[in-house]
Amino acid sequence: MSDTTGDAVRARLVLSYDGTQFAGWAAQPSLRTVQGELEAALERVVRHPVRVTVAGRTDAGVHARGQVAHADIPRDAWDAMPGRSDRSPAQALRDRLDAVTGDDLVIGEVTVAPHGFDARFSATERVYRYRISDSVATRDPLMRTHVAWFPKPLDVDALNAASATLLGLRDFAAFCRAREGATTIRDLKEFSWERPASGADAGLAVATVRADAFCHSMVRSLVGAVTPVGEGRRDLAWLASVASSPERTSAIAVADARGLTLESVAYPADDALASRAVATRARRQSAELGE
Repeated sequence: MSDTTGDAVRARLVLSYDGTQFAGWAAQPSLRTVQGELEAALERVVRHPVRVTVAGRTDAGVHARGQVAHADIPRDAWDAMPGRSDRSPAQALRDRLDAVTGDDLVIGEVTVAPHGFDARFSATERVYRYRISDSVATRDPLMRTHVAWFPKPLDVDALNAASATLLGLRDFAAFCRAREGATTIRDLKEFSWERPASGADAGLAVATVRADAFCHSMVRSLVGAVTPVGEGRRDLAWLASVASSPERTSAIAVADARGLTLESVAYPADDALASRAVATRARRQSAELGE
């Protein structure tokens, strides 16, 4: 069943972008943002203001391969989208958006959202990867906007040992930029490092970070907290101490944005989307009220 009403059709968009020239996801006056660019493109194509809801609000300079968003398109505009072509309205919308967005923002797929779908609240987890070049041999100037350069060699085993201590459901206040009324409780399901032997990431230190959701700057702060352990400058006792701070601490450096990419967003089966969205909203509201 699709998520449509008599007045609007909810479109599910999968998009990717190079965050280098964007001041983050969220629309900001006088700044180029992903949301601003996408909403301007939708308004141009649909000829009606359209608000976009996203799964993960990325920071300035952060990239995405599998970002997910939804937009409610007026029914008459949706039905008219194909014009005289034999395309579906979804395919026609994707094609038209592709013609008006910049080269650093690509809408890879548009579909009619299943009933109850909410790009933000229906999501069960987000997966990010952070890429570090810690040797001259892997320092590729052609990848300088997508790989962070680190001045000292990192021990992947030490990084994994440090990262493992941060897993689970806990308060990540030490790793999050404060936002009034927002909870910092998250379930960190995976934080692991590897050094691939082949492929595009060969030789890099690559972190995979997976959680139900992330607060502002959390992933880059997690990376910034464990890299001193990976280079042998700090130990696990230091990490435990700074991680237990009840508020954001300057002892944890925020890692360079260019190394971070949102890789994917996961959702439950279609028949569980609506209940997931309701439960997530209720849990967030309860946490924000301190209940």
